[in-house]
Amino acid sequence: MTQAPTSTKATPRRHDREILSLALPAFGALVAEPLFLMVDSAIVGHLGTPQLAGLAIAGALLSTAVSVFVFLAYATTAAVARRVGSGDLPAALRQGIDGIWLALLLGIAVVAVTLPTAPWLVEVFGASDTAAPYATTYLRVSLLGIPAMLIVLAATGVLRGLQDTRTPLYVAVGGFAVNGALNVGLVYGAGLGIAGSAWGTVIAQCGMAAAYLVVVVRGARRHGASLRPDAAGIRACAQAGAPLLIRTLSLRAVLMIATAVAARLGDTEVAAHQIILSLWSLMAFALDAIAIAGQAIIGRYLGADDAEGARQVCRRMVQWGVVSGVVLGLLLVLARPLFIPLFTGDPAVQSALLPALLVVALSQPISGVVFVLDGVLMGAGDGPYLAWAMLLTLAVFAPIALLVPVLGGGLTALWWAMTLMMAVRMGTLWFRMRSGRWIVTGATR
Repeated sequence: MTQAPTSTKATPRRHDREILSLALPAFGALVAEPLFLMVDSAIVGHLGTPQLAGLAIAGALLSTAVSVFVFLAYATTAAVARRVGSGDLPAALRQGIDGIWLALLLGIAVVAVTLPTAPWLVEVFGASDTAAPYATTYLRVSLLGIPAMLIVLAATGVLRGLQDTRTPLYVAVGGFAVNGALNVGLVYGAGLGIAGSAWGTVIAQCGMAAAYLVVVVRGARRHGASLRPDAAGIRACAQAGAPLLIRTLSLRAVLMIATAVAARLGDTEVAAHQIILSLWSLMAFALDAIAIAGQAIIGRYLGADDAEGARQVCRRMVQWGVVSGVVLGLLLVLARPLFIPLFTGDPAVQSALLPALLVVALSQPISGVVFVLDGVLMGAGDGPYLAWAMLLTLAVFAPIALLVPVLGGGLTALWWAMTLMMAVRMGTLWFRMRSGRWIVTGATR
């Protein structure tokens, strides 16, 4: 197991190698995650605009149901990485296993609450009469995969904390391939329509969870870490993740408000919004690859009491974030004639899509800084600040977004509001980074 360097005279080149060794595999794994929904969007989009609009509503609800628990990955990565930096690998694995048990319990609870309320949730979310039946069908089937999805989050955090981003890449690529094949076969071959798309994704997610469990269980047995659930450890994981839960709930509220506003603009606009959101998520996960490297590296440096090393790698990752954002923005603009027809052949949806897509491209350098600094502070265990910063961002964004339909604005205006939201996030995170208050060394924060 790689230990944190003790020298604070690291060169930028050495930091680049360290970042790349973790970020490149993480990039592949993270890109594969939104590709699940993008594959669904591409396949369902050719069934018709009402089906795609229904997928947009259900997809947003599912993303919320799962992503609010992303702390299972983020908090676990930071905690495990600190233990790795301090040289206590059995304790690192024990913390990760507690996180997996917590994930299973939360997944069961989410299914129990949301499955019987699926039609009501779709209605509250503003789905039209034509889109609502498709949204309800997709949501009910896909909810069955939530426990597996949460286990994947927690187990991914364990491996990232152990400085292993290659295994998540292999599992994600395998899951993506299975998901695509199953979706095509079930939607068109078996004639199941939108339900077939949902079943294909659920099966793929369960397979991914099983693969992760095999890897983590083998590691635990090798190093003598107990596999049994520990009430105190599970409770400690939940307490450590609470601030990140608040942060993520606030972020998901932003995305839900955006989709709800788009739904009230009409089926054409919400269908276009679904495509843009899928692309935005794809680029966000790509930028987050550097942040994932940051979580693992920062946690390890701080666990090894190397504060200056943490500062140096933070500065280097910010530079990577800016450059990556510029490149992604340019690629989005240049490749738009190639990918837009893959999602929809409806001229009205394409017309609504294009100007908002250009706004997204312009905002990518801002997103690069946001995701990197988010990862740095998560790696440092600075969850309480992240929670307060995201609550402030939500307070700024919500009234502006809700005014879009009132003032007669369209989808492009909504995505300008999203860009403002990212700018506010960048300001709060930059302030914290410059203050240095996130730097706390030791095996635990």
